[in-house]
Amino acid sequence: VMTDDHELVGLDPFNILDQEAGRLDAFFSTRSAEEWLRPTRCDEWTVADVLRHLAATEVYHQACLDGTVAALVTQVGERGATDLDSANALGVADLADRPTGELLLQWRSTNAESRRRFRERGDGTVDTSVGEYPCRWQAFHVASELATHADDVGVPLAVDEITDRRTWRARFSRFALGEAKPDLSIRTVDALTIVGDGSIELQLNADELIEGVADRLSESWAIDASGRRMLSTMP
Repeated sequence: VMTDDHELVGLDPFNILDQEAGRLDAFFSTRSAEEWLRPTRCDEWTVADVLRHLAATEVYHQACLDGTVAALVTQVGERGATDLDSANALGVADLADRPTGELLLQWRSTNAESRRRFRERGDGTVDTSVGEYPCRWQAFHVASELATHADDVGVPLAVDEITDRRTWRARFSRFALGEAKPDLSIRTVDALTIVGDGSIELQLNADELIEGVADRLSESWAIDASGRRMLSTMP
């Protein structure tokens, strides 16, 4: 069953992807030695580790565009990765000894190449871990990952960016949740998104939805463990 993508109509994933990458690049480009070592929202990852993760993830994006995802998954599996977390840990460890300046240049270059190729592919498809997949949707997923990691490391937002960014992220979050968990009931009433699984129902503002779908709800959010599990699209 094809996921309903009405939430994404009118949004340009390639422009959004460029914006999120540019914001991260500007942030990384001005970090001091001390700032690279600061903790982030990702358990045990510093700001430098998040850059390592992003650089390593570009290998997957290139494989999506080259049609070589199965070979990459096999290769990572042969190195001991059994799930996404262990694959991510390998990617970060592989780049642990690289100077951050050098790493930033590498990420900037490979990320620009990936974004150019996603845009060129346009309405076509790419190879992914779940098979052939619409390129536009994949570009949204990548943009969302960049946005989440930007928040993880504390990238500041200009006041005039906040509303548009929250809007597209909430729309994508509803799409991604419906795609990952098609049995959920998801509807919008005014500014709220109402999500239910038959036993619980949550009324969420945009930030609660975005953080919940990205599995970034801290203990300070008034949503219990079952609600968090229902909202999370993270493996």
